[in-house]
Amino acid sequence: MSCRSFLYSIVVLFVSCLSAQSDSLPDLGGKQVTVVTENAYPPLQFIDPKSGQPVGWEYDAMNEIAKRLNFKVEYLNTSWDAMIQAVADNQYQIGMTGITINEERKQKVDFSEPYMRSEQFMLVRSDEKRFDDAKGFAATEDALVGAQPGTTNFYVAAHEVLDGNEQNPRIKLFETFGATVEALKTGDVDMVLTDSTAGSGYAAASGGALKLVGGPLGAEEFGFIFPKGSEFVTPVNAAIAALKNDGTFDRLNKKWFLDYKLGH
Repeated sequence: MSCRSFLYSIVVLFVSCLSAQSDSLPDLGGKQVTVVTENAYPPLQFIDPKSGQPVGWEYDAMNEIAKRLNFKVEYLNTSWDAMIQAVADNQYQIGMTGITINEERKQKVDFSEPYMRSEQFMLVRSDEKRFDDAKGFAATEDALVGAQPGTTNFYVAAHEVLDGNEQNPRIKLFETFGATVEALKTGDVDMVLTDSTAGSGYAAASGGALKLVGGPLGAEEFGFIFPKGSEFVTPVNAAIAALKNDGTFDRLNKKWFLDYKLGH
């Protein structure tokens, strides 16, 4: 066999494998699916300040999942504190906003397989000199942390950074993650805990005003959420596996965690 024929055979085999993989995914027959998000967690999902349109890693991923599974997405918005219960109550069919998979939430909703694993870091102002890790923050008695109630970041702040008291006055509560970052910028709080993905996005978009410090405080896995017993869990899991295997998620990671940062 000539080199050209051999290469042609490899290409045909590769395309055939991709086609077989695509054909093996469930076909949802063009169903309409409501997907809810908060649009406040860049670069996973947020409002592009230039276009005013919602964009981000999760939008690209969900759009590709919808394409592979043949369903139509209607995107809706709600607040973080209402989202999990609203999905549990069947108000929406899928929820996405960097939702950490944990046992407590599994009592209310079903999760997809993890689509991303991330570690938590401390986001601070770039001119912060008093501390550069969690131990130093805890020892700086006048330093405040901003958090959303009921989030992983809130519980890590209370139990791993501070003294385990969820009513600790050093924890200042905000309705959205974006509000905690704005409070950090204006000096109303001194630190925000965030997974490395969102933190990198905020630091990159801050024009040098913010930075990540310290080592990881723990790892978390993100998943999409569904009402209990949802028919969409199995097909979405199949699509997630396909997107991992064919490099789509790797390309999205490059787009949103490297190229996006370089462009802002």
